[in-house]
Amino acid sequence: MSAPERFDVVIVGSGAGGAPVAQVLAQAGVRVLVLEKGPRHGVQDFLHDEISICRRNFWVPPLEDDPHVVAREDGSITQTTAGWIAQCVGGGTVHMSGFFFRLHPNDFRLASAYGPMDGSTAIDWPFGYETLAPYYERVEREVGVSGDVSKNPFAPPRSGPFPYLPVVNHPFASHIDKVGAELGLHPFPTPRAIITQGDGHDRGACVYCSLCGSYGCEVNAKSSTLASLIPKAEATGNCVVKPGCMVKRVLMRTDGRASGVEYVDDTGVHTVEADVVVVAATAIESARLLLLSTSQGHPAGLGNRHGQVGQNLCLSTLGQVTGFLQYDRFSPEMQEVLRNSAPFLGRALQDRYEAPGVGIGKGGTFHLLWSHPNPIHAAEQLTRDGGRLVYGEELTRRLSHRFRDGRELEVECFSEWLPTPDCHVTLDPDATDRFGLPAARITVGRRHPSDKAGSQVLVDEGARLLGALGATEITTHSVGGETWVLQHGTCRMGTDPRTSVTTPQGNLHDVENVYVTCGGALPSSGGVPSTFTIMANAFRVADGLLARLKKT
Repeated sequence: MSAPERFDVVIVGSGAGGAPVAQVLAQAGVRVLVLEKGPRHGVQDFLHDEISICRRNFWVPPLEDDPHVVAREDGSITQTTAGWIAQCVGGGTVHMSGFFFRLHPNDFRLASAYGPMDGSTAIDWPFGYETLAPYYERVEREVGVSGDVSKNPFAPPRSGPFPYLPVVNHPFASHIDKVGAELGLHPFPTPRAIITQGDGHDRGACVYCSLCGSYGCEVNAKSSTLASLIPKAEATGNCVVKPGCMVKRVLMRTDGRASGVEYVDDTGVHTVEADVVVVAATAIESARLLLLSTSQGHPAGLGNRHGQVGQNLCLSTLGQVTGFLQYDRFSPEMQEVLRNSAPFLGRALQDRYEAPGVGIGKGGTFHLLWSHPNPIHAAEQLTRDGGRLVYGEELTRRLSHRFRDGRELEVECFSEWLPTPDCHVTLDPDATDRFGLPAARITVGRRHPSDKAGSQVLVDEGARLLGALGATEITTHSVGGETWVLQHGTCRMGTDPRTSVTTPQGNLHDVENVYVTCGGALPSSGGVPSTFTIMANAFRVADGLLARLKKT
C-alpha cells in the first residue's frame, strides 16, 4: 500500500451527485479528489454504433466483474447487471436522455399531503420546494437546460425562463398540441438537458442526431457532468479526477470522524486522507459502500446504527404504451409531416400529476417520443409474439410494416414508487465482485398498490391520446414497472435518525463529516425523472458544506 494522499475533500462518484459538489468546492479553493470507478471517455468514443455502445458492456461493468443480485417477491434470485447506471466519469448523465422536470411542491410533503399510506414507510422531505427552487435554476444555468415553461399550467413556481430556447421539435408536435387541447389536455415542450446554442468553447449546439438516450454526445450539447461541471471544477486547478478507482471502504478515526477512504486501482491499494468524505455512487452502490465500511464503532456499517442504510429503496415506477402511425391512414399533407426526420417530438403532459381518488392520489408525468431508433432492438421486438418465436415470411412482413409503413409513437410514464419495508439493499452473502467484496443484493419485494394505480392512470391517459392522434396497434408494455436508472431512498435525508440515514444538511446522522449526495439521499422518487433533482440537491448540500468548511 502506497503512502496516503491528502485532500480537503474526497468525493466517491462523478455523476449527478458528485460533480456539483466538486465544482462548488473547487471554485472556492477547496482541494478536491474525485474517485470514479470507471474510465474517462472522450467525444471520440461516442460512436453511433448500437452493437458496441448498447449491446455490449460499454456503460456498465461485465457481470463477472461486478454482479448485482436481484431478489424478487416470488423467491427468485438472479445475478444481473440491473441496477448499474454507469461506470465512467460523468456517470449516468453521459448516456441519459436528459428529461429535466422539477419535482412539484407536494412531492416534498409526500406523507403529510397524501394522508395515511398503510404499508409504506414514506416520510416528508426535511425541506420544501421553495428551498430547492433556486438550486433548480442553478442547475439550469450551470449545466444548460432548454425549454419553454409558458405552455405548462401545472409547472411549479419559477423565477424566470429557461436559459436556453427549446430544442427544435418535430412538426407532428403541433398536431399533438391541437389534439391534446381538444381532449382538455395541456401538452408542453419537454425540458431537456441539451444546449441549443454553443458556448464558444468545448460545447457545441445540438446537431439533432437522434441518439441521446443510451449514447454519449459527440458535440457535448447534452449536459452531462462530463461536459459541463467537471471541466469547470478541473479548470480551477483545485480538483483532481481519477478514473479507474474502486473505493472499498470509508476509513474512520478513533474520535468518531472519517479520516478518508481506501481504494484500489490497477497499481494496487491506496489510502486518501481527507477532512470530508462525500459518497455519491448511486443509491444502490452508496448503500453498499456504507455497509462495507464496518469498524469497531460501526459494526453494522457506517451510518447504520438504526439499521436504515439500504432501506426504503425507491426506483421510479414505469408505464409504457405505444401506438403505430400508419402513413396511409393520414392525409397526404400529414404523411409528409410524419415522414419528417426531425428526432425530437418533445411533448410532455402533467395534467394527471395529481390523481384524486386513485391510490394515494398521485399520478405523475408522461411524455411522447418517437420510439428509440436503434434498429436491432426494434427488430428484436418483432421476433416475439407472446411466448411464440416469429421468423421467416411472417417476420419479413413485420419488419417491412414496422420500418416502411409508418412510425411508432411511444408514451413513457413516470410516477411515484412508494417506499416499503420489502424494497431494500443489503450485502449478498455469496456473490462478490472482482475484488472479492460482497455484491449488492437488491430486494424488490412487495410494492405498494398505489404504485400501479398511479401508473395506470397515466398509461390510460396516454393510450387515449394515442388513439385521438390516429394511432393504431396501441399496446401497453408496462404498468407499475421499474426504471432501474432512477434510484432513491437508501440513505435518505430526514430529521429522525431512526427513520433516515442523513441529516437535512446531507451528512450522516452518526458521522458528521461523511455526506451522501446521490439519489440515495432523496426520500422519495416523485412523479418525474430525478437526475435534475439529484443535481439540485447536490448543489444545495455543497453550499452548506462549503460554509461549514470556511468556519473551521
